[in-house]
Amino acid sequence: MNKEQLIALGLSEEQAQSVLEGFGQMVPKSRLDDKIQELKTAKDTITKYETDLEDLKPKAAGNEALLQQIQQLQDDNKTAKEQYESELAETRLNSAMKLWLTNKVHDVDIAISQLDKSKVELDELGNVKSGLEDQMAALKESKPFLVIQEEQQQQQQPPSWSEGQYNPPSNTNDDPFAAKMAKYE
Repeated sequence: MNKEQLIALGLSEEQAQSVLEGFGQMVPKSRLDDKIQELKTAKDTITKYETDLEDLKPKAAGNEALLQQIQQLQDDNKTAKEQYESELAETRLNSAMKLWLTNKVHDVDIAISQLDKSKVELDELGNVKSGLEDQMAALKESKPFLVIQEEQQQQQQPPSWSEGQYNPPSNTNDDPFAAKMAKYE
């Protein structure tokens, strides 16, 4: 989060500045999850390589068998690397889409399942560059119940007190308590 986002959440400029001084630039949870997934995959790959090398030691007695085993390991490692890269790209795309769709739809996972991921492009930082705006407009037309309407996005203002008097919100026409209180004003 940056200072502007903190101010948009309702913090004063001084509060936002003190939060940034205390915590610095915050990393979105989606990016943290990406890095955790990368580390987990790397650890699994390293463990597999170590196991393969241990299995290779007894087989080093015959040269021909060793060469075949090495070739097989190289092919397996190439396949594992390609699979890792595709899984990483998929994870990054999902995280960026989830981050972009947050506060725009009621259920992010359902919305993502309704969108075409092949049309979405990411920039070098992993943010959505293009492809979701058009799909979001189509989703709003076809499945409006998934999309948060603009009226719902606006936060309701809490009742205010001024000079010891309660000023109720203007939409209290249907409130029976407010109707009773109005009789005594």
